[in-house]
Amino acid sequence: MSYSGRVANLLLQMERKVIELDQGWDYMQKGITKLKRILEGLPEPQFSSEEYMMLYTTIYNMCTQKPPNDYSQQLYDKYREAFEEYITSTVLPALREKHDEFMLRELVKRWANHKLMVRWLSRFFHYLDRYFIARRSLPALNEVGLTCFRDLVYREVNANARIAVIDLINKEREGEQIDRALLKNVVDIFVEIGMGQMESYEQDFEADLLVDSGEYYSRKAANWILTDTCPEYMSKASFHVLKSVCGFSVLFLSNTSCGIIQAEECLKREKERVNNYLHSSSEQKLVEKVQHELLIVYSTQLLEKEGSGCRAMLRLDKVDDLSRIFRLYNKIPKGLDPVSLVFKQHITAEGTALVQQAEDAASSQARGGAGTQEQVLIKNIIELHDKYMKYVDDSFQNHTLFHKALKEAFEVFCNKSVSGSSSAELLAGFCDNILKKGGSDRLSDEAIEETLEKVVKLLAYISDKDLYAEFYRKKLARRLLFDRSANEDHERSILTKLKQQCGGQFTSKMEGMVTDLTIARDHQKGFEEYLHDNPAVNPGMDLTVTVLTTGYWPSYKSFDLNLPEEMVKCVEVFKGFYETKTKHRKLTWIYSLGTCNVTGKFDTRPIELIVSTYQAALLLLFNSADKLSYSEILTQLNLTHDDLVRLLHSLSCAKYKILIKEPNSKTISTNDSFEFNYKFTDKMRRIKIPLPPVDERKKVIEDVDKDRRYAIDAAIVRIMKSRKVLGHQQLVMECVEQLGKMFKPDIKAIKKRIEDLITRDYLERDKENPNMFKYLA
Repeated sequence: MSYSGRVANLLLQMERKVIELDQGWDYMQKGITKLKRILEGLPEPQFSSEEYMMLYTTIYNMCTQKPPNDYSQQLYDKYREAFEEYITSTVLPALREKHDEFMLRELVKRWANHKLMVRWLSRFFHYLDRYFIARRSLPALNEVGLTCFRDLVYREVNANARIAVIDLINKEREGEQIDRALLKNVVDIFVEIGMGQMESYEQDFEADLLVDSGEYYSRKAANWILTDTCPEYMSKASFHVLKSVCGFSVLFLSNTSCGIIQAEECLKREKERVNNYLHSSSEQKLVEKVQHELLIVYSTQLLEKEGSGCRAMLRLDKVDDLSRIFRLYNKIPKGLDPVSLVFKQHITAEGTALVQQAEDAASSQARGGAGTQEQVLIKNIIELHDKYMKYVDDSFQNHTLFHKALKEAFEVFCNKSVSGSSSAELLAGFCDNILKKGGSDRLSDEAIEETLEKVVKLLAYISDKDLYAEFYRKKLARRLLFDRSANEDHERSILTKLKQQCGGQFTSKMEGMVTDLTIARDHQKGFEEYLHDNPAVNPGMDLTVTVLTTGYWPSYKSFDLNLPEEMVKCVEVFKGFYETKTKHRKLTWIYSLGTCNVTGKFDTRPIELIVSTYQAALLLLFNSADKLSYSEILTQLNLTHDDLVRLLHSLSCAKYKILIKEPNSKTISTNDSFEFNYKFTDKMRRIKIPLPPVDERKKVIEDVDKDRRYAIDAAIVRIMKSRKVLGHQQLVMECVEQLGKMFKPDIKAIKKRIEDLITRDYLERDKENPNMFKYLA
């Protein structure tokens, strides 16, 4: 009788009588034996639907019989015993006789078979899962089957399996070909055996993998740091860090350093192509382990490596290598700190060297040469800024840490002086050279705009911005008043940029100066129309007057110069005109800023002389006298000794000797006498006679110091007015913070201003605590 015939006959018998445990289990045992033969690959037909239903029904009937013939518990136990018997008799012997990679293949096969056996037997015994197990809160059939494998197989072989897997990984690290699918299947066993929990994977496999990986890369790094350049080391580090992320599935190209770009590109392509060996939860841990051994442990040696480290990369403009350093260390907490420090130190050293070069060149050159060197210095600093800002934007991906490093580096050398000139003065002079007519560089409008933009960026690094503003305002005044400005649009453009950078208060006076000139031109047109309409008051000579607003412009000395009669008439005529425009404004004449065109009637031919108002007034004295002494000139002009010395020197001791001095020497004394030089001649019909330059630096600094005192006073009062009571240290700190945007206030100066405000009854000290101040309303 066939097996299917026996099944049908037994089914009829079962319908008639109770199935005993031994009888029913004998039948189930035959089905389990058939399943084992199928799993072992022996000749055996697959289960038919009738066989499957008969096995299921057998379990069903034995579990639904009335007590004492309900064999649910016994069948539940025999379910487990079936697995245990199969594992003990077949699985473990097969695994014990194999080693290394062969053992892994057998393990993968046995795990796959075991899962298949669990699935089939769970179907046969499914009725237990639905009712008996559910009512008793027992482990489900699937869990029981997997637990058997875990307890009997996994716990015996997991250590050997782990060793074999790590050995395969290390072989691939060394460039050998391995069976990646096998490796992934074994790793999956460590994950699946936890039945939803990761403890087995983490404790039995991952922990040892991380330790071994650390040891492996520690050995590699120790060798590489001795033999490789920094780029070669980084190339390998980049390779291995990426390889660890890919689950070791990238084929190592060679043990030597391959091309940096090629290796990285290859890795990117391989990373897109391969699947991970490991569970995703291992990725970050493994990356951190590899990064620690390759990048953190040797970071100082690597970045400081002689001839190829970070400093050498910066020095040799190795942009790609710097980008790789950034990418690798950016993934490490605080990994970029040493890189940014080297970046800062390198820029500081380069900038300081530029300043020293300018200092040396300026001190070794003849008079006038220093100015050229200072212009070159600012140009070099701008180029340096452009270069390293590109590094920040490109190689360092606009990272804030490198912006900060760049800023701090430039603040160091951008606040150094050259030949006694502060950086604020140098920058103002550089702007003046660009914006005035006849500057040393002839730039296109686009180039000027671009350069001005860069100048304003440099200003952000200068601590004494108020000093720059005052120097710039002085030079702007000269450009505007003496018609030396090359382009009014550029003048307004830089003021707009400065306003955006430093605020409206910074540029308010400068903007007022530019506006004043526009209004002054309108006044001049009105004056010319006034003279045309009133020919009787015409002074008989051309007169141009620029009316300025006192508060906008730098302060100038105003003397009661005794003007010649011709000039007095001009002044009176303009006063008459101005009074027709306004009755409420007073004109203060600044003769030191005026210019005159006078004609000198020399023996050979007349020559037009372009001179200052002071020089013109002095020369006109010789229309009524052939010879004048120093004291006579001083009395008639009503000038100070210093101003008169400058005038007489420019006319009698300089290039153009319009006056003859007795005695004939290079210096002016109070005993000298002067007469007009009728024999003077020059090939030019029109010449400009300049005054000796005056060093305005001292006055500018004095004016700025005075303004700073006012600013400190205002800041202290503002703070105390809002806080009412405040400690000395905190008051000083808040004052420094408020004023820091414009200048770096001196602590001693703040203390001095506090004392002054106490004497002026703005503040008072607390009687019990002298370090506390109170605001007096």
